Amino acid sequence: MWDTSKDYRLIVAQKSVELFLRTIEGANLRGKWNKKKAVTSARNMIPEIQSLYYSYLNPAELAQSPQLNLLEKGCQDIIDALGGDNWHHQFMELVGRVEKEKLEEAIAKIKFFTNTISGLRRRLELGEINDPIIGIDILTGLVSSVGKHTRSDKLLVCNVNIGRAITVITNDLTVKDGNKVAIAMLPPAVFLGITSEGMFLGGDQGVLKEVTGELGGLPHGIPLEALNESRNFVESFIK
Repeated sequence: MWDTSKDYRLIVAQKSVELFLRTIEGANLRGKWNKKKAVTSARNMIPEIQSLYYSYLNPAELAQSPQLNLLEKGCQDIIDALGGDNWHHQFMELVGRVEKEKLEEAIAKIKFFTNTISGLRRRLELGEINDPIIGIDILTGLVSSVGKHTRSDKLLVCNVNIGRAITVITNDLTVKDGNKVAIAMLPPAVFLGITSEGMFLGGDQGVLKEVTGELGGLPHGIPLEALNESRNFVESFIK
């Protein structure tokens, strides 16, 4: 029997809902959007996740459960309430330079939530895995551009294509355009005013730069030790 109460995918999903609710209350989101619908839809997700916690269904059954369908519907309702698939553009257009940094962080947190919920079925379909790392997506990406951080010579700001564009901050100064990388889609972190939407996998030798796998899909043949730092971040997030 699979102990769903300890399934990291469900635990991270609930924590992402809680993060969204905190973010939506504190963010300066101007423009036309339905806050009441977004908050209500998110709150309604929590009892659905709780029912999965104590269902003791195996992951394949969880992936096909009515509750998961409701979670995905709730996620889409929130995206619609925010303004549709490109919801973040209107918010960015309505803030000044001073507010931009905080808004970028808030938007990244909201995207982490929507991507965590929308990717939950895919992670459950991977089966019975008792490891914190299964709570987030590990994706294959292609570095499209690299620039020095404006406030630190020891950091690079990388634009990465994972089927959509994201920003990743790294201290590996050898990363360059065209590197194929593996990215842990962790909760966003801010590095000297710039928000990083994930973390490159790597080890003592630096970032893995010749990863195999379909863009936006699971990378192949990743060394287990490359997951250690990301695993620690997931454990910290759920605590």
